[in-house]
Amino acid sequence: MYTDSHCHLTCDELYDQLDEVLANMHSLSSCMIMCTNETEFQRALLIKKQDPRFKVAFGFFPGDAKEVSHQDLEQLEMNLKEGLIDVLGEIGLDYYWDDSFKEIQKELFIKQIELANRYKVPISIHMREATNDCLSILKQYAKTKIIFHCFSGSLETMKECLKMNSLISFAGVITFKNAKHAPACVKACPIDRILSETDSPYLTPVPYRGKRNQPAYVEFVEKKIAELKESDLESVCRQIEQNFLSLFE
Repeated sequence: MYTDSHCHLTCDELYDQLDEVLANMHSLSSCMIMCTNETEFQRALLIKKQDPRFKVAFGFFPGDAKEVSHQDLEQLEMNLKEGLIDVLGEIGLDYYWDDSFKEIQKELFIKQIELANRYKVPISIHMREATNDCLSILKQYAKTKIIFHCFSGSLETMKECLKMNSLISFAGVITFKNAKHAPACVKACPIDRILSETDSPYLTPVPYRGKRNQPAYVEFVEKKIAELKESDLESVCRQIEQNFLSLFE
């Protein structure tokens, strides 16, 4: 049984085909739905209510930082207070597309970390072209468990991440022939600190690269992890699920 620790199941692109996508998930034992807005969040809560395999994450993406209001943060806190959010995320910093509002991103990032600390929920981290700033903020503020989502950094960066209370999540990128650091990071990462994810509908793994991703394809991520770790698939799957469930203990 496979674990998808990060999928955008309730984004419009996948939600429009929800019945088909869910039907294909028969081999998954655990899955976390990532939500970036209230509509996605409400959809995810309904799915979770009907199926205990699901956890729900909600947080404000760094690229949307300029649009997040005080009222939005108040509503986020209300959802945390009511126990509706299993993981706060994905949050973090992203300087890839637009680095003109770094300070606004940092301010939002810190506020969300502080909320996660207050309500004792893990955080899922988006860290793109912003490694130094992101790690610096986490070291200063984070007091809860950390997931480094879709990790694609260097071996040195991963070692820094592992010094924190963190899990390293690998996506379909590790199956790509042109993956730079990912295979070495998988090999070096302790198996009890690894998560698998699809980030669907994005980053579709080989052999379906180029098509729309879906949670069922996490199978190919975990098979690649087992191959790189030179370990049997069953024990890898079992350990990854245990790692995922440990977030909520």
